[in-house]
Amino acid sequence: MTTVACIGECMIELAQGDGGQLMRGYGGDTLNTAIYLARLGIGVDYVTALGDDPFSDEMVAGWTAEGVGTGRVVRIPGRLPGLYAIRTGESGERSFYYWRDNSAARLLLDIPQTDGLLAALRDDSVIYLSGITLSLYDARGRARLLAALRQARANGAQVAFDTNFRARGWPVVDAAREVYGAMLALSDIVLASVEDLAPLFGTSAPDELLDRIPAREAVLKLPTPAAIVRCDGAAQEVAAEPVAQVIDTTAAGDSFAAAYLAARLRGDTPQDAARAGHRLAGAVVGHRGAIIPRAAMPQMKENAP
Repeated sequence: MTTVACIGECMIELAQGDGGQLMRGYGGDTLNTAIYLARLGIGVDYVTALGDDPFSDEMVAGWTAEGVGTGRVVRIPGRLPGLYAIRTGESGERSFYYWRDNSAARLLLDIPQTDGLLAALRDDSVIYLSGITLSLYDARGRARLLAALRQARANGAQVAFDTNFRARGWPVVDAAREVYGAMLALSDIVLASVEDLAPLFGTSAPDELLDRIPAREAVLKLPTPAAIVRCDGAAQEVAAEPVAQVIDTTAAGDSFAAAYLAARLRGDTPQDAARAGHRLAGAVVGHRGAIIPRAAMPQMKENAP
């Protein structure tokens, strides 16, 4: 049985290379988490929709090579993946430009296969999704997804929610507040940050933001390199070890989520899981791109002698 089902979107990525050339890859927040979960020895399926084009073929082949299950990747004839381009300024600041309004992933909750995909979630141990995932669908699709998550929880699954809030995905902020409120209420594990929640709830005070999260287990990443971990009412701040050099912060949160969930599935305490999350994120920000070379993966507890 699959341990974790990750729901979301992966897009074609165009990044600046030497001489102004563009390098092509792929990326997406929940996909990044799925790959790191697989590298950490956790069984994981990616749940999404792609087209029937060669770029979609490359994605599926790449995910398979990483050990991510692709049996729940729906292929929609005539559709394409979304695309985004990255521009990096002289200071290293990154800007993102998206072409995703007609991507295949946006149809995931409105196709003939939808009922079967949602029903299958009842057999998973953990279902992981993000705020970006929720922004892909219309109100009807989100309602279907949240109903399926409630049914899965009733069947014993845990729901893990990464708050990843991107304002461009939510033209109406009040709609985002309503959806996030519903999602936070049905989640078992919430991986949040002050940066994500402050625009939604109008405060950057950690205690006030944690009060907005009813989940039994929550991690709130702070503006400083630390996180507050709260489980069963007890909260503790867990600091990150210093990072020698930060080159690219892409997928820092996605990799943190993967290491945290992997550690919790192994039975580690929430505090030790947060330390594992900091450790992997610290390695990821020292490399360019979302997915670091396998050789750069830090020594994690499950691989220790």
